[in-house]
Amino acid sequence: MTAAPGTADELRTALEALIEPTSPEDGYADHDLHGSVEAPGTFVFWPAAPRRPSSSPSRGTRTAPSTPADAAPPAGSRADPAGGYRAPVTSPRTRSLVTGASRGIGAAIAARLAARGDRVAVHYVSNADAARAVLDSLPGDGHVLVSGDLGVPTEVARLVAEAVDGLGGVDVLVNNAAAHDALVIEDSDYEQWQYSWNRVLSVNLTGTANVSWQVVRHLLDRPEGPDGGRIVTVGSRGAFRGEPQAMAYGASKAAVHSLTQSLALALGRHGIGVSAVAPGFVATDMATTLLAGPVGDGIRAQSPFGRVGEPPEVAAAVEFLTGPEALWCSGAVLDVNGASYLR
Repeated sequence: MTAAPGTADELRTALEALIEPTSPEDGYADHDLHGSVEAPGTFVFWPAAPRRPSSSPSRGTRTAPSTPADAAPPAGSRADPAGGYRAPVTSPRTRSLVTGASRGIGAAIAARLAARGDRVAVHYVSNADAARAVLDSLPGDGHVLVSGDLGVPTEVARLVAEAVDGLGGVDVLVNNAAAHDALVIEDSDYEQWQYSWNRVLSVNLTGTANVSWQVVRHLLDRPEGPDGGRIVTVGSRGAFRGEPQAMAYGASKAAVHSLTQSLALALGRHGIGVSAVAPGFVATDMATTLLAGPVGDGIRAQSPFGRVGEPPEVAAAVEFLTGPEALWCSGAVLDVNGASYLR
């Protein structure tokens, strides 16, 4: 379809028509508005492909509420300035799946979510003892262990099904699990290069996409609908500044940042918020030797605070993004790097 420039008034009229159903029975508008700024004061817009009529919605598709305009807000809700109601701030215990939660940032995220009252599925790949220790340390009850290699699609399907079964459903997904392979291009042979890229991307990108697909499918199909679901992915500062000694890792993190924003655009109409965090260097057990060595001071000097991040600091950002007040952060990639890299 050929795009046509529109004035500000024309754009405003089009937007109002799209976001405001003519009656409760009409459901949401049949078109979205997509466009771009071609020049100052000019907006080029065109309608997207029509959605299915709201009279026969597809699985997981929301329809407009039939609440009368003068009805009182539901209990626990806040008035929306646009005239509707925002989702309740308080709800039953949230059920959260955290991948790669047997140590480091993942363990800190699991602890933070459990401390706010979530029931948590602690995912691990092979270190069952470490995962069990994390599980036993979590406050509250109802937490479960799930295992599986994210590089194997059938294992992804199984572990998500186990999390859904063990928790009674999943409301929040935190994609934290990742593979890291230090490999310098000048010092590698072609076989090493192929293996490194295939393995890292199969876990960090394809695995993250597959876990996300499984959880989204669950959210869309569950009886209560998908509204309120959250997905947060742990990316990396390296996606922006480059990773010359771990190129596959850096590229995979740039890819999951893009995946995050694509999912945010696709799932917003279902009430699912999707965002990411991009940590800088974090003091995990895997980094202890490196930080204690000759390059440790240089790594700490990257930040004006003169130190590296701690897992609980990343976990605090994830907790916020998975909460009810962070919906409008959907699509964001939040830097958590102590000003060590600015963009």
